[in-house]
Amino acid sequence: MRPCGGFRGLGLHIVLPSSSNTFQKSWIASGRILFLIAVSGLGAIGLVVLSALWAGTESDAAALDRQRNLVNARLREQVDQVAHVIGQFGNGYFTRVYPAARSSGGSSSLDAVLTAAAGSAISQTAMSAFGYDQAFVVDEKAQLLMLADAQTEKRYRWMKPLFLPLLQDARLGVRQGTASERTPSSMESRLASAAGPNRALANLMRLEGRPTIVGVVAINEADQGQQPMRQFLIVVRFIDGPALDELSRQQGLNGARFARTADADENEVAFQIDATANGEPIGFIVWRPDLPGSRVIGRLMPALSIAALVIAILFSVLLVRLRSSLGELRKSELHARQLALHDVLTDLPNRALFAMRFDACLAETENSTERSAVALLDLDRFKAVNDTFGHAAGDELIRMAAERIRSLLRPADTLARLGGDEFALLLRDIKDDQILPAICAAIVAELGKPFPLLRGEAVARVGGSIGVTIVPDAGRNADDIMRYADVALYEAKMGGRGQWRVYSPSMDGGRNARDILKNELREVLAKSTASSGDGVRADPALNRPDFGSLEVYYQTVHRADGGYAASGAEALVRWRHSRRGLLTPASFIPVAEEGGLIDALGFWVLREACRAACTWPEDTFVAVNVSPAQLRRPNFAEEVFAVLQESGLTPSRLELELTESSLIEDNSDIYSVLGSLRSRGVQISLDDFGTGFSCLSHLMRFEIDRIKIDRSFVSLLGTKANGAAIIGAIVALSRNLGISTTAEGVETEYQRDFLAALGCTDLQGYFFSKPVPLRDLDCFRKAENAAGLLANAPGAIA
Repeated sequence: MRPCGGFRGLGLHIVLPSSSNTFQKSWIASGRILFLIAVSGLGAIGLVVLSALWAGTESDAAALDRQRNLVNARLREQVDQVAHVIGQFGNGYFTRVYPAARSSGGSSSLDAVLTAAAGSAISQTAMSAFGYDQAFVVDEKAQLLMLADAQTEKRYRWMKPLFLPLLQDARLGVRQGTASERTPSSMESRLASAAGPNRALANLMRLEGRPTIVGVVAINEADQGQQPMRQFLIVVRFIDGPALDELSRQQGLNGARFARTADADENEVAFQIDATANGEPIGFIVWRPDLPGSRVIGRLMPALSIAALVIAILFSVLLVRLRSSLGELRKSELHARQLALHDVLTDLPNRALFAMRFDACLAETENSTERSAVALLDLDRFKAVNDTFGHAAGDELIRMAAERIRSLLRPADTLARLGGDEFALLLRDIKDDQILPAICAAIVAELGKPFPLLRGEAVARVGGSIGVTIVPDAGRNADDIMRYADVALYEAKMGGRGQWRVYSPSMDGGRNARDILKNELREVLAKSTASSGDGVRADPALNRPDFGSLEVYYQTVHRADGGYAASGAEALVRWRHSRRGLLTPASFIPVAEEGGLIDALGFWVLREACRAACTWPEDTFVAVNVSPAQLRRPNFAEEVFAVLQESGLTPSRLELELTESSLIEDNSDIYSVLGSLRSRGVQISLDDFGTGFSCLSHLMRFEIDRIKIDRSFVSLLGTKANGAAIIGAIVALSRNLGISTTAEGVETEYQRDFLAALGCTDLQGYFFSKPVPLRDLDCFRKAENAAGLLANAPGAIA
């Protein structure tokens, strides 16, 4: 239980926010932010898409322009190639064949070599050797000078008008070249001139509706002084057939074809071919262009589309999630508001809400005659249950106790949990003097009933104590009222627990008695530990206050056969207080547990008991009680071994008594500690068997050496038949498991004889001996040397 000073915070003020406006603003603000994020994200994706489209379009335009330039360059190259080839052809003929014919004496007006048959031979040579589609040998007037069939003549007549401009350019070029190159007085000069390069012309034009390269070259020279009569070779190459296929392969023009009009399909482009002479359009080369930008965009668009779709879905999910989160946040805030004013475990009002209602009660009763009461309630032995069974069982006990108390209150009353096992009651309007006693007595009685815990595997009996103060009789200050209730609660506990007390001014002097007792016990324990550890008394020069000393009393245990000789003794601690007299464990063990002194006290008793047992006969033992808190210490076994080694007591002569409730947690650490102790010979006994909460499997798992039958069963012998049946069953079980049994509380000869007849191995009780100090323990005096040892031992072990 907390000290009175812990109630100073009861008047605190709690500011609870308005949830509706807060959530409305949160939703709007969050929605705007998310909308801006969504717009920004979609805008970024749009920019990426537009940038990709622009880059792809620019890349396609550059690629298309490059392909067009390549086609144009290739066409010019083919035109130049035709001019070059026929120029070489005419040049060779001009420098070799024609001079030879002239020197053979041919007519100057009509060269012998340029007969119709020779013209046909030249034409065939041009078509077969150089792959031209058509070749004609004509004179300056564009008349055929070759043998030709009717179809060829007809074809030539169709083409002749188109050849005339090119032929005219060729004649003009020949005359200009001749005028500039000839020397009239020298035949050798003419021959040298004839051996020079012969000029050839080639143009791109449309013949028969097809794009065609036409080349012209002169193949003879006019006589000196006569009207010149020149002959020319005209070659024709169509570029819409094999030539276009070759062009398509060389330039990578997919599906290239010739069209008279720009009838390109959706995924094709058309390149216009213009005539060389006048620039008139001849037709179009159509192909499927290689557009890397479109190809890249085609590959990226699905990914970009998926990304945009995913982002859109993501933002949609985020919007839905935001709405859901805000809803959950609203529920969470409502839950937080609930938690701010209520206890999580029991759902009762907490300290803050109790303070608010208490302040309101004080304000309302300030100018009225209404009487109210404030009560502080504390569960008895709750710490032992919590330590023994674990926190889960402790929480379950708190919840069950809260339900029982709440069921006894009126609707206008307030029950609050202040923390741990502490509760507070605010009872309004208690004009009837019977209301307060009835409620308090009913609560004490209800808390005194058993609590089934851990799904019925354990049953706890705790009880409760209540301290009450009347408002406004005790004053109007909240801190004073709570302090008075705390003092009344302490008095109820000191009076034996399971009671309720109303504050009176006479109690105020003892409000700090518990803290005083705790500090005194700490001083006594420190002095006793120092004295027993050093082998000497504490130095009086320290001038410490004297609160008495601790002593170990021993109650003997007797064998049930062979004359009931003493087989051992149980060590029991007492406090011989300098002012209060001899205190039993019930008076100060709770204070030791609350102040964290139980471990030090337990080991002090263990050390003193082991030292005393060293002087007893070798076939006797000493039993020492061990608290659950000690048993849970990881190094408990090592500390016991250290005490045994220090005192020189054989481990098999030490018996550690545990309560059944110590094993309910089924903790692996406890199992390890007990296993370590038993491996060195220390005996383990189970105290108060049958009144605890463990199961029979613990007898086997923890390898218990002795069972102590509780005195409550022994007291039934001779009064109730089921007492003998219960003891008989326990003894039979122990005999079958090979476990010793000790019956506690033997007070009559009848009980002694009956228990021995049932088969108990050992007996303990007032019939044999009450707990006595070591100096009065006569049954273990063996010989003079042993007596001498006892005489040298301190009379009261402190």
